[in-house]
Amino acid sequence: MPVDSKILPFRFRCLEPSNLTDALNLCSQSGDQVAILAGGTDLLIKIKRQMVQPEILIGLQRVPELQQIQTNEQGLRLGATVTLSEAEHYPAIQREYSALYEALRSMAAPAIRNMATLGGNLCNASPAADTAPPLLAFDAQLRLQKSGQERLVRLTQFFLGPGSSCLAPGELLTEICLPAPLPDSGSAFLKLGRVSCDIAKVNAATYLQRRGTVCILCRAAVGSVAPTPVRILQVEQLLEGAVVDSNLLRQAAEAGAKAIVPIDDIRSTAKYRRQVCQVILEEVLQAAWIRAGGVL
Repeated sequence: MPVDSKILPFRFRCLEPSNLTDALNLCSQSGDQVAILAGGTDLLIKIKRQMVQPEILIGLQRVPELQQIQTNEQGLRLGATVTLSEAEHYPAIQREYSALYEALRSMAAPAIRNMATLGGNLCNASPAADTAPPLLAFDAQLRLQKSGQERLVRLTQFFLGPGSSCLAPGELLTEICLPAPLPDSGSAFLKLGRVSCDIAKVNAATYLQRRGTVCILCRAAVGSVAPTPVRILQVEQLLEGAVVDSNLLRQAAEAGAKAIVPIDDIRSTAKYRRQVCQVILEEVLQAAWIRAGGVL
């Protein structure tokens, strides 16, 4: 059997629960040889290449509780199977969560965005996941559920390593929760890939709040430069409480580039990633500050 076959090379059972309770019960009863099918844009490729061989697939496409987008005074709540396209075209995301909107627009082609899900992009736990830096910058929390249990986990605690997360056996990511944007705040996202819509060589997002010329809140996050997407505390500590100008943003970007731990791989070299990280960090810091109403 060819390893890169265009067919599914082995038999498995496919279960499609119609509500969240049934989905959680199936996950708890199905043992270790189970895979969760959301959009399938990554999982089906892995199955065809025989990288994973589940005995059971649990498809979540018919679970309405996972498909909802809600906004209220507390912020934004996104069901785990909301597609990238649905999130991209949601007015509140376009209007209030610029960094996430820019990340969604940068990902793959429209046909992929119509299938791929936010929850799947996070649970795949790729160091280069494009939704991760903006969600880290917005200090997102994830609702993780299993039969009879529920917990909220900050995204900073979710990723454990390449392809690895803190999801326990039988547990599902059901919702992504973002706080409401603060007054006088702004955000931005930027990535660099080999070609448009490619996997990122480096990606970065920032979220800033200002009071006059002073930055009173900063979150900066990067991807594809460490084993997981990460916040860069050196950038945040340098900016918070400081009067912002172009020179300070340049210094913060330099500090961020020194803090990362990139590697050489088929898409780029560590040296190039470090150089580019400094450039795009400075650009997203500038964009977020200007969107917050700041002047440079």
